[in-house]
Amino acid sequence: MANHKQPPASLLFIFGGSGDLNYRKLSPALYNLFIDEWMPEKFGIVGIGRSKYNDEDYRKRLLDGIQQFSRRKGEPNGHWDDFSRHVSYLQMDAENDADYQKIADIVKNKEAEFGEHPNVIFYLSVAPQLMPDIAKKLGALNICSDTKSTRIVIEKPFGHDLKSAHELNKSLTSMFDEEQIYRIDHYLGKETVQNILALRFANALFEPIWNRNYIEHVQVTVAETVGVEGRGGYYENSGALRDMVQNHILQLICMIAMEAPVSFEANEIRNKKVDVLNAIRKINREEAHQYAVRGQYSEGWMKGEKVPGYKQEKSVNPDSPVDTFAAVKFYIDNWRWQDVPFYVRTGKRMNQKTSIITIQFRPAPNFAFPPEAAETWRSNRLTISIQPEMDIRLRFQAKRPGQSVTLNPVDMIFSYDQAFDGHEPEAYETLLLDVMEGNATLFMRADQVEAAWKIIMPILDAWETRPPVDFPNYAPDSWGPEDAEALIARDGHNWVTLPQAPPAQ
Repeated sequence: MANHKQPPASLLFIFGGSGDLNYRKLSPALYNLFIDEWMPEKFGIVGIGRSKYNDEDYRKRLLDGIQQFSRRKGEPNGHWDDFSRHVSYLQMDAENDADYQKIADIVKNKEAEFGEHPNVIFYLSVAPQLMPDIAKKLGALNICSDTKSTRIVIEKPFGHDLKSAHELNKSLTSMFDEEQIYRIDHYLGKETVQNILALRFANALFEPIWNRNYIEHVQVTVAETVGVEGRGGYYENSGALRDMVQNHILQLICMIAMEAPVSFEANEIRNKKVDVLNAIRKINREEAHQYAVRGQYSEGWMKGEKVPGYKQEKSVNPDSPVDTFAAVKFYIDNWRWQDVPFYVRTGKRMNQKTSIITIQFRPAPNFAFPPEAAETWRSNRLTISIQPEMDIRLRFQAKRPGQSVTLNPVDMIFSYDQAFDGHEPEAYETLLLDVMEGNATLFMRADQVEAAWKIIMPILDAWETRPPVDFPNYAPDSWGPEDAEALIARDGHNWVTLPQAPPAQ
């Protein structure tokens, strides 16, 4: 028996049940929730797809994914038999209206089996162009009119631009209430991201100095060492600005910059985030080049291995103007953040796989110290590392032992691994549990999505009207194009990178 409250009875339908996201992320997450006794006592998971599987073969495929991708992949699977009894497969054509009656029949049968009406969750792990039609056909089912117990989960990308995002929102809200729609961004489920709010609002230490009087600038870096990994067809319609900045990175900025909430109720948190997005200064198309830099990786060497350039990747146009790197300087026009620059960068084939947030404080006056102390003077800095390390480090000045007054910057480090026993849950575990519990705090509301698109549309428009003349403009295993260094150097700053942890012995 679990020693914590479990969610109410739930029935989860996964469209794209035979696809990669379910194989690598969703099923391993649900299995971990089951082992940790976070799944409801009464639950069912139904994978929906076109592929031919019987229940037994489908379960074998999911077990293979769990053994490869679960955070418990090295552990014996003693719970699998109990878990797999709750898993079944429904082969159906999502475009065929008549097939949706099969879903209604399953709900009816499970209701009889459970002895109560379960939460019914539809997870749309499908291509973006299929989502509106599936949502429309689901909306026609009677069960979807129950706003308290029926939910629909939408994977990103949420729209291709502001117009398509608005149309998708309009389509969804014509069939479902906003409270039923869960737009999922897996980044927000990461432990360190959630800890930003705890760090800021549960400690008297930080909030009084969390403003323009003490903070000089903020940086967000989300770097990947991989290329497009066979997803060239998807990436050709996306690019780094759309794929990362519009959602993940702007959401991180919201967490860093939002005002203190009066409660942790979902809409209160989301209201505060929307306030940040609405306050971000809109860049007009003509000045986009002063605030935004784009890049594309060339062929070259990556950790001793020859890798193709973006234009040589499978399913990529040989003359593609698509950005695999983007850096932007934002300003937030409100009392707290006026004139504090927020620098963000993201890219593929970068030197390190890392996601870090850096809060750079204004320099303390050093006139009281002798000249030799000034040589090693460094401003205070708070660095929140999201991946691959999960830690928070505070840099401050300390005197070195000895007769002379020599100051050294030192780091005080809080590491999740060292402070807490056990594995932290994967992002999808947190988010799937929230969906079952009906907690929408970490999910984006319609107005959030559209406000984020409004911020980056002028940059996208400028880039589309002025094709790049220098692509590819950065080598693999680098930190992106020179223009990205210039973007931050013009203001007298430089990008912060953390030393790489040594490889495990």
